[in-house]
Amino acid sequence: MYEPMVNSPYNPVLLYVTDPMCAWCYGFTQVIRRLRALWHGRLSVEVIAGGLHPYNREPLSHEQRERMAVSWHRVQERTSLPFNYGFFVQKDFVYDTEPASRALHVVRRLRPALTLEVLRALHSAFYADGLNLTDPQVLAQVVRPFGINENLFYTLFEAEEIIEATEKEFEFVQMMGVTDLPSVYLEGGMGPELLARGFCQLDELEERLLQHLEMV
Repeated sequence: MYEPMVNSPYNPVLLYVTDPMCAWCYGFTQVIRRLRALWHGRLSVEVIAGGLHPYNREPLSHEQRERMAVSWHRVQERTSLPFNYGFFVQKDFVYDTEPASRALHVVRRLRPALTLEVLRALHSAFYADGLNLTDPQVLAQVVRPFGINENLFYTLFEAEEIIEATEKEFEFVQMMGVTDLPSVYLEGGMGPELLARGFCQLDELEERLLQHLEMV
C-alpha cells in the first residue's frame, strides 16, 4: 500500500456519494473510514446523500427482493460484514431511502464531524440489525448515541428546510452524473472529479488518490 504524501499541495476533500440503505455502500463505508484514519489531518470526507430509491411508494416486488438478496450475498462475500436476512421475511416493505438520507442532513446540521460515523451506524442498523430506516422513530434511536436529542431530531427532520435540502442534494448528484453508488469524487478547482465508481478495496482507492495528487 502507498504511504500518504506528507507534502501534498493541498488537503484533498473527498465527496463520498452514498446512501444509508445501499448494500455496497455498507461495505464501502468501512473503506472510507479507514482511508480517513490513515490520512488523518491530511484528508477531509464529505458525505453526499445519493438518493438510491427516494420517494418510493410501492412495496418491493418478488423479483426486486430476489435481486436484492443476491446483491446482499455478494457484498457479504466481498466484505465479511454481517447481514440480517430476516428482512426478506417482511411483507409489503416500501424501500424508500429518502427518510434515512434526510436523517443524514439533520446530523450534518447538528454534528457535522460525526456524519460518516452516523452513516456507518445507519448501515449497521439496517443491514445487521434489521431495523426499519423508513421509520423516523428508528432513525431517532440510531442517532441518539451521537448526542442528538430526539425532540430536536424530530423538529429538524420535519422541517421544510431539511426536506428541501435533501431533495436538492439528490438533484445535485444527478447533475454530477453519478451512475453508481457508492462513488467517490475529489473536489477540485474545476469541480468534482471522479475518483472511484462502485466498490473497491482500500489499497486501490488510496492508489487512485495518490496518482491524482501527483498530477496536481
